[in-house]
Amino acid sequence: MQQQEIVLGDVSITRIVEFHGPIGIAPADFFPEAPEQAWREHGHWLEPDFVDSAADVCVNAVQTWLLRSEGATILVDTGIGDDKERPYAPIWSRRRTGFLDELAKAGVQPQDVDVVVNTHLHVDHVGWNTRLEDRTWVPTFPNATYLLPRRDFDFWNPENGHASKVGRGNQNVFEDSVAPVYEAGQALLWDDGHTIDGNLRLELAAGHTPGSSVLALESGADRALFVGDLLHTPLQFVSPDTNSCFCEDPAEARATRRRLLGRASDTNALVLPAHLGASGGAEVVRDGDAFAIAAWAPFDHI
Repeated sequence: MQQQEIVLGDVSITRIVEFHGPIGIAPADFFPEAPEQAWREHGHWLEPDFVDSAADVCVNAVQTWLLRSEGATILVDTGIGDDKERPYAPIWSRRRTGFLDELAKAGVQPQDVDVVVNTHLHVDHVGWNTRLEDRTWVPTFPNATYLLPRRDFDFWNPENGHASKVGRGNQNVFEDSVAPVYEAGQALLWDDGHTIDGNLRLELAAGHTPGSSVLALESGADRALFVGDLLHTPLQFVSPDTNSCFCEDPAEARATRRRLLGRASDTNALVLPAHLGASGGAEVVRDGDAFAIAAWAPFDHI
């Protein structure tokens, strides 16, 4: 694991990588809308950080963004978690990742966290919301307010009987990583937007899931967008209509991706997804009907 820090305006951002490596999914399966030619055309810069063509697998990271803003300690997405039973996502099942040790190296103990942001409620974004205490799942961060998009909370709540279009990979996730923080009275469910402080605001960015969100940072002249799973590979910068196989509403996901990448280009905002390895994100510019990478994020390469 690696920690890296940058400062944008009055906000410090530390990147904490919980996982980095091949995820056992072929590019054609992960991104079924991307033509094989696209991987060949861009392979010279996608290799080896984002795809291993020899093994025919995608390479991804799972990372948490640790923000310090206006005196508060904020986590954006909480990754995989330890000891979670994931029958339909075995790569994330019963792991021991050392995540809390990495937080400690960044100077943060669980009781220090003030706010937890889950950009959406997928398996690899909420895992460290809770930890196993004896046989009970309890909030990992006892003093934090967990900001959960209401649309995702309702969609993934098994009591509501919603059927996901993308399979059963989220099995058990609501029960062990979402419901316990709600039942503990630590969850705040938000709808169309939520202001955290003068630098940070949550906005709905639906498509990948019904409640997918983006955390917008605006501080001084600096801008950043923490976009969760708006994209899983930088191929989606240059091919913005390409969805992953995990998008619930493909048409809405494409529209949201184009809208937010356009905004990032127009405002010179750093785009920071949850799953990019290498330097973790990028600045983009418009390039005809798509976008190009103007510069990689200023984090150290992993």
